[in-house]
Amino acid sequence: MTGPAGERHSLPYTANLSILFTELPLLERAQAARAAGFTKVEYWWPFESADPSGADVDRFARSVEQAGVQLTGLNFYAGDMAAGERGLVSWVGREAEFATSLTVALGLAERLGCRSFNALYGNRIDGVAPSEQDDLARTHLAAAAKAAEGIGAQLVLEPLSGTPAYPLKTAADAVAVLDELGLDNVRLLADLYHLAVNGDDLDTVIARYTPRTGHVQIADAPGRHQPGTGELDLEGHLEKLQAAGYAGPVGVEYKPDGSTVDSLAWLPYERRGN
Repeated sequence: MTGPAGERHSLPYTANLSILFTELPLLERAQAARAAGFTKVEYWWPFESADPSGADVDRFARSVEQAGVQLTGLNFYAGDMAAGERGLVSWVGREAEFATSLTVALGLAERLGCRSFNALYGNRIDGVAPSEQDDLARTHLAAAAKAAEGIGAQLVLEPLSGTPAYPLKTAADAVAVLDELGLDNVRLLADLYHLAVNGDDLDTVIARYTPRTGHVQIADAPGRHQPGTGELDLEGHLEKLQAAGYAGPVGVEYKPDGSTVDSLAWLPYERRGN
């Protein structure tokens, strides 16, 4: 399928503002994304703790509202990402933090219209049996999915690269969890960069798992920079995803090689928004 600028697909894009526009403070990024042409944005957890103040939550929400962009995705609190933590879904002993961040995320979603939550699974923990972590993950995911269903939202489960202790590395790893849950609103987050780096064949993933996919994100590999800096045929893969039935947004989630604005040369201005 050919998009309006002659691209091989017409899927909409959403700018991930936890990795793009980091030249600016987080609360200024939505406005910068809008100025660059984006009308949809997504974030990782945008606060320093699982329990931000009401004032901090309001400031974040107003930064999105005042920019006039749609919030399409939000991560639950994932712990200290800079220190290598990758989610609390399976983290025994941090259940209260997960529950608190779920409440905050749901409130933001109701205010801003977000209907997709990334529930990072969490690393394996020394001294805790993997089976105990997986039991907790199922409990957390089921509870969060029920809460999300109340506002018509979904959860997505993401395989990650670069973190050996994180157990979901391939699409099949995540889909196995989805199969155990059996819930329609818990789906795969297919980050084409992470999947490729971990050895998944992207064409096979698309052919097999597009019906289970709730969100897609992109960066080129190797390097995790903008499309065209690596070896992935991202346009081709997105074309195949759309042909296989995926119709949601594509998260632009790369580390810009250069300034964010300069790094967007691959994406025509008229393809960044609605």
